[in-house]
Amino acid sequence: MSATPNDRRYTKSHEWVRTEGGDLVVGITDHAQSELTDIVFVDLPKAGRAVKRGESVLVLESVKTVADVYAPADGTISAVNESLKATPGLINQDPYQKGWIYRLKPSGSFDASALDSAEAYDAFAAKGGH
Repeated sequence: MSATPNDRRYTKSHEWVRTEGGDLVVGITDHAQSELTDIVFVDLPKAGRAVKRGESVLVLESVKTVADVYAPADGTISAVNESLKATPGLINQDPYQKGWIYRLKPSGSFDASALDSAEAYDAFAAKGGH
């Protein structure tokens, strides 16, 4: 299991969020990808789509199950990781870098402190994290 990076924040639904420029880069945690096992399809959203905090943005399909990925804030999808169309397994191989899923342009100010730190997320995930 890879170490949970300290340069981003985490949701209770197992997304990570990193601020980059004016965007939020979103992916799923190593814990989430290991629970899903082999991801075989990513239903990427369309850039320009408006989303609300807590809304399902896309679905990941694995050999075991399907899982929603949620929006950490209100905003507009500004980009998606096109590499995941051909290689969805990037999420399993490198969830914190090459396996990022989408970028979100928040519609207001984003308060990262409302999300968990790496340490708090690890404690949550260690307890079964559901």
